[in-house]
Amino acid sequence: MSSVDPSSNKLLTFNQRSASEDLGCRRGDFSRKHYGSVELLISSDADGAIQRAGRFRVENGSSDETLDYTPGTWRRTDVHLENPEYHTRWFFKYFLGKVHQNYVGTDAEKNPFYLSVVLSDQNNQRVPQYRAILWRKTGTLKISLPYSPTKTLSVKSILSAMNMDRFEKGPREILNPEIQKDLLVLEEQEGSVNFKFGVLYAKDGQLTDDEMFSNETGSENFDKFLSLLGDTITLQGWAGYRGGLDTKNDTTGIKSIYTVYQGHELMFHVSTMLPYSKENKQQVERKRHIGNDIVTIVFQEGDDASSSFKPSMIRSHFTHIFALVRYNSQNDSYRLKIFSEESVPLFGPPLPSPPVFTDHQEFRDFLLVKLINGEKATLETPTFAQKRQRTLDMLIRSLYQDLMPDLHKNMLNRRSFSDVLPESPKSARKKEEARQAEFVRIGQALKLKTIVRGDAPTSLVTTGLCRKEPWESQLFCSTFPYDIVCADSWGQSVLVATDAAGVMLLDGESLPPVHMFDRTMVVKQMHVLEPQDLLITRTDKGKDARLYVFRLSTIKKGLEERQLIRGKCDSRENKLEKTKGNTCMLKFKPS
Repeated sequence: MSSVDPSSNKLLTFNQRSASEDLGCRRGDFSRKHYGSVELLISSDADGAIQRAGRFRVENGSSDETLDYTPGTWRRTDVHLENPEYHTRWFFKYFLGKVHQNYVGTDAEKNPFYLSVVLSDQNNQRVPQYRAILWRKTGTLKISLPYSPTKTLSVKSILSAMNMDRFEKGPREILNPEIQKDLLVLEEQEGSVNFKFGVLYAKDGQLTDDEMFSNETGSENFDKFLSLLGDTITLQGWAGYRGGLDTKNDTTGIKSIYTVYQGHELMFHVSTMLPYSKENKQQVERKRHIGNDIVTIVFQEGDDASSSFKPSMIRSHFTHIFALVRYNSQNDSYRLKIFSEESVPLFGPPLPSPPVFTDHQEFRDFLLVKLINGEKATLETPTFAQKRQRTLDMLIRSLYQDLMPDLHKNMLNRRSFSDVLPESPKSARKKEEARQAEFVRIGQALKLKTIVRGDAPTSLVTTGLCRKEPWESQLFCSTFPYDIVCADSWGQSVLVATDAAGVMLLDGESLPPVHMFDRTMVVKQMHVLEPQDLLITRTDKGKDARLYVFRLSTIKKGLEERQLIRGKCDSRENKLEKTKGNTCMLKFKPS
């Protein structure tokens, strides 16, 4: 190993033949070229004694010197999210609020497991297929199976397809609709669909975290970078994803940076926006947030010749990935370097060579994808994976213990390996239909509650107007004759509710308003949820308030076919029962 004076705080590289060969065997030439080498990062105190050493994988673009690259001309790599959001949260998307079946059993090692099965469309192509989720302490397994109208699928065959053939106790169907709430909690252990990232500002020459965290303000270039990351939002009263920040009392700052990317809500903990203390040189309040972020961006001033950031400068045992960003004002470009703790699995996209971006939007896409993929990869490290497995095991066993007293009661069906039927059995059809209706009602209520709470898998903030500059206003009607009670955007249009004329659709200044509901529908609040194809409204007020839920696709079809304006009497089927006097606030956030 190469030697160095520890007090110089230099970076050491393992260049022994055995270490290099081991790295090549584990990752291959492609991985070494595109994902960097593993380096030992040393930190020392004033006396030269080593404080902390850690092994980090350093990505700085490929090192092929035979090719002549110029900034901004690199071949674009496949920039995409790994384990994308639409591959997760199956139970919420395909099961909850729909007729499906849930089973409980114990495997050959006497560990409890749960199985959920639903018959649904294949990617909205009107091709029926079975989706199944197997919940075990080691994690969840998802599978899709073809549907055949002539061959009944059994629970045993589904489990066999999941390589599970031996049981200590065969699976029994759980008929209690409340099981949906417990399974929703199990699914949440897959990890968050929203992310919080740290952003640390470092001036040229700053080499300690105390210096970096003590910067009261950033520079013009730093502010430019923040505006590229996302929008500046006011924390007080903020109703979106907050990433652990205080949205009531301004104890974590007044403003922050927030954005939505491919269905994920992202909140940035910006060091210069977090509270600053003149008395506390260590800036504990700032470190409390950024030091507990898995991924942190370090924006460092200065050119490539000046002292560069090292992860050993930051005293955090939680941060696993650092993204070092430098801005070059001469050619208006950004340079990126990634430090990943050695235990973090490889994640893409690989940095281009050189890792310089002159197209700022391209850089933003690359950086955000890299950050999200990095946090997802970190959650697969032994530290996080073991903790998640322990939590999942505890929840599964606790739920099984709660079900034990009812094993011989009506809540659990005694039929082991029963057929999975797309329709209710002919025997006791009315009783079964009533049970399924209650089952669906409770599931839909859970789904609605999750959406309103802001914990839905697909970000609801993406339902706003589809434009690149959300801060720019858009004129829909210059002479609208009615007072607007509430409104929300729907694609490129906007829905408005009035007391005098009902609900109308505004499609732009050049087109006249289109009536959707007459004045008998006194809408006081509305929320458009495009990913869920839902319009949720609260009508009337006080004790007479009710929630109505409509399919956006049905409304759109009615508009295309020029159907009559709907009234309150025409919307009885859309009314949610047991919501009389509902005070649920569906907050409208102006675009």
